[in-house]
Amino acid sequence: MTHSGTIRVMLVDDHAVVRSGLSAFLSICESLELVGEACDGREALACYRKLRPDVILMDLVMPGMNGVEATRAIREQSPEVHILALSSFGDQDLVRQALEAGAIGYLLKDIAPEELQEAIHSAHRGYPTLSPEATKALLPNASPAQEPASNLTEREREVLTLMVAGKTNKEIAQELFISLSTVKFHISSILSKFRVSSRTEAVALALQNKLVD
Repeated sequence: MTHSGTIRVMLVDDHAVVRSGLSAFLSICESLELVGEACDGREALACYRKLRPDVILMDLVMPGMNGVEATRAIREQSPEVHILALSSFGDQDLVRQALEAGAIGYLLKDIAPEELQEAIHSAHRGYPTLSPEATKALLPNASPAQEPASNLTEREREVLTLMVAGKTNKEIAQELFISLSTVKFHISSILSKFRVSSRTEAVALALQNKLVD
């Protein structure tokens, strides 16, 4: 954040009309500051190195280097940056690819302005936001009536909370003062109890069922 307390945001989208609309929205949000725009993944990389924004709104389907590739490249350089995928599509493969590349959230472009503003603030705090469509794509067979956290241990709940906060295994180990192998054991147990096959799905299920604060 800047000294004024605003969150510095960068836009990446190959459609000028979309960038114009998002730019207009950001200009009226006192807590947000638009610091740059890019029209494809390669330009996003160059702009990020120069501008170092707090949050990036990243389109995914773009010519040349797409948003998934750009997200992965930027996150490899700077794990601390928060990238929100903003797409017109909510299909399962695209959602998985974006989150596995390091995006902290996945939103559809028809999101309400106030919801987008809250998602940017959540991303800046390190908390993910998934659109209902993205959650459904990740968990097509999940039942809202299930109680996936009912048999988690207290330590597993702590690990899950840090997973939802976007922490790496190493960061979880440091924060909880446990070994990396112990973290991996707890995550494996969480995936088994949730009946999912990846961290991404576990986080989506936790968000869908409001299992963490």
